[in-house]
Amino acid sequence: MSESTLEKHVFQAEIQQLLDLVVHSLYTDKEIFLRELISNASDAMEKLRHIEATEKNIHQPTLPLEIHITTDEEAGTLTIADHGIGMSHEELVKNLGTIAHSGTKAFLKAVKENGGSPQNMIGQFGVGFYSAFMVADTVAVHTRSWHADSPELVWTSDGKSGYDIEETQGLERGSKLVLTLKEDCREFATESRVKHLIETYSNFVGFPILLNGKRINEVEALWLKNKSEVSDEEYKAFYQFACKAWDEPAYRLHFSADAPITINSLLFAPSENPERMGFSKAEPAVALYSRKVLIDPAPKELLPDWMRFMKGVVDSADIPLNISRETMQDSALIRKLGGVISKRVIKMFEKEAEADPEKYRGFYKKFDRFFKEGVATDHANREALAKLLRFESSLTEAGAVCGFPDYVSRMKDGQESIYYLVGASREQIEASPYLEAFKSRGLEVVYFTDAVDEYVVDSLGTFDGKKLVSVRHGGVELEDQERDGESLDEAQTTALCDFLKNHLGDRVTAVSSGKRLVDSPVIALVPADGLSPQMRQMMKAMDENFKDEVKVELEINPRHPLVRKLAEAKDSKPEVAALVAGQLLDNALIAAGLLEDARDTVHRMNQLMEKAMG
Repeated sequence: MSESTLEKHVFQAEIQQLLDLVVHSLYTDKEIFLRELISNASDAMEKLRHIEATEKNIHQPTLPLEIHITTDEEAGTLTIADHGIGMSHEELVKNLGTIAHSGTKAFLKAVKENGGSPQNMIGQFGVGFYSAFMVADTVAVHTRSWHADSPELVWTSDGKSGYDIEETQGLERGSKLVLTLKEDCREFATESRVKHLIETYSNFVGFPILLNGKRINEVEALWLKNKSEVSDEEYKAFYQFACKAWDEPAYRLHFSADAPITINSLLFAPSENPERMGFSKAEPAVALYSRKVLIDPAPKELLPDWMRFMKGVVDSADIPLNISRETMQDSALIRKLGGVISKRVIKMFEKEAEADPEKYRGFYKKFDRFFKEGVATDHANREALAKLLRFESSLTEAGAVCGFPDYVSRMKDGQESIYYLVGASREQIEASPYLEAFKSRGLEVVYFTDAVDEYVVDSLGTFDGKKLVSVRHGGVELEDQERDGESLDEAQTTALCDFLKNHLGDRVTAVSSGKRLVDSPVIALVPADGLSPQMRQMMKAMDENFKDEVKVELEINPRHPLVRKLAEAKDSKPEVAALVAGQLLDNALIAAGLLEDARDTVHRMNQLMEKAMG
C-alpha cells in the first residue's frame, strides 16, 4: 500500500451537525444501526440485480448475492459485507462524504424549520449509514465497484474530524463495513446479540444473511409469495415463528392490494385467547414492514384496539418513514392503511362464518369480547362488525345461535324494530313476563346474556336501518290481539290504575293497562332512559357510592283473575287491596331484577298470609 494513495478529507460543518443528530437525536435505540446497515447491503444487491439485466461487463458476476456478518468479541469488531454494486472513488465521496448528494443540507434546513425535531422528518435523505457511529469509534468501508476497471478502496472515519480514502488490494465486488465498537457497545460483537437483532429486524430480507458462516434468515417472507405457492404447513410454521405463537391459527388472511395504497399482508386469527384465560390485555401483534424490513413490531396506531388479538405482518413500500425508520410520520396514510386492513379482516370473518358456521361459532365463543368491543368503539366498522355478533333468541334452540342478518330475514311484515332482552341466562330470560306479548304474536326476541351486551347494543342503536328495542322498556307499540276470557271494562280498568298509582305513589311513574301480558298480572317497565338491572350492577361495580332510585312504569293485565279480584277488593277490602298492590309491584320488580331491598316485601307477605289464614 503506497503512502501516496492516502487522501484526507475534512467533514464540512453540516456533516458534523448531521452526525451529532444521528448519534444523539434520531434513534431511540442504538440496536437499530444493524437494521440500517443490513438494509443498505440488501439495497446494494438489489441494484446489482437490475444492472445485471442490462450490463455485460460486471466484475465477478458469479459471486453469490449474500450478506455476511462476522463478530469478533476479542477485537471488539463487527463486520457487515455484501456482494452488491459497491462504490467507485467518486461514489464514495458522493455517498458518504458530500452534503449535496445526500440532501443533508436540505435535511438540516428542514429540521431547523421544523423546530429542531428530527423525529418528525421523513427519511428521504439516505443517511442510515451514519447510524454506525452510534456504536462505533471508527468505521472502515472496504469497497469494489461492479465496473470491471474500478479501484479497490477503503474509506475510514471516526465520525468526528473527517474521513480518509485509500487504495487497497484483495477485495471482492461489493462493500464490507468494519465497525470498531465503542467500549459500552461491545455487546454488538457477541454472536448471540447480533443473531437476535437479525431475527428481530431483518429476518425477511430477500437475500441470505450469514452470521459467522451460518445462515440466520431461513424463514421466507411468505406475505410476498402467491397464495397458491404456500402450503398449510408453511403458513403454520410462519405463524408460529414470526408471531411467536404456540397454538395453531384458526383463520388466515393473505392478500395484496395496489390501491389506495400498496399492501402485502399475511394476518392470522389465533385459536386461543389469552385474555379469556385471565392474562393481561394483549398488545398489538401485527408487525409493520417496509420492503421486508421491520419498522415496528407492534404499531399501536395501525389497527383499531379491538383487533389486538390478530397477529401477522403488513408490508407497504408506500409508507413514508422518518429519518431513522423508527416511527411513522404520516399518520393520515397509516390510518388509510389500517382502514383497508380492518375492512379486509372483517370481510374475512364474514366469509368464514358463512362458509363454516359451526367453526365460527366455536371461535366466536372465545373471542366474542373483541367483536363486541369493536361494535362499541370502532364507529367506522360498527355495522360490518354487528353482522359478526352471535346470540340465542326466542326462535333458536337452546345452545344454537344466530346473527342480526338472520333475525332481519325472519322479521314479520311491517315490523320496524329488532327486539331484545338482557338477562343472566336463557332460563332467566324465558321465565320473564316481558316475553309473553312477543311470543304470543310470534315476534322474535334476541337473548343477550353477557354483562357487556347492553352497552354494546346501546352503542349500536340500529342494524340495517332497524332500531334495537329492549322489550323491558316502556313505549313499545304492539298490535292489538284477540284474547279469550273476561276482562275489566274501560271504566274499571281506569279506576284500578288510579287506585294503584295513588297507593304506590312515587315508586311508579305511571300505571296503565297494556297489550304485553298474557299469563302474568302485572309487569314493571323501565323508562326508555332508565338503567336496566345489568347496567345498574355494572355502575355499582365501578362506583360503590352509585345511587339511582328505581322508578318504573307499571302495566296491568285486565284479564288476569288476580287483577280482576283486586279491582273488586279496592272498594270492599281496601286494607287487603293496599297490601296486594304493594306486593304486586314488588313481584314485578323481582321479576325485573330491580328489587334491591326485600325487607318490606317479607313484612307485607307475612301480613297477607295472616289475613289469608283468618
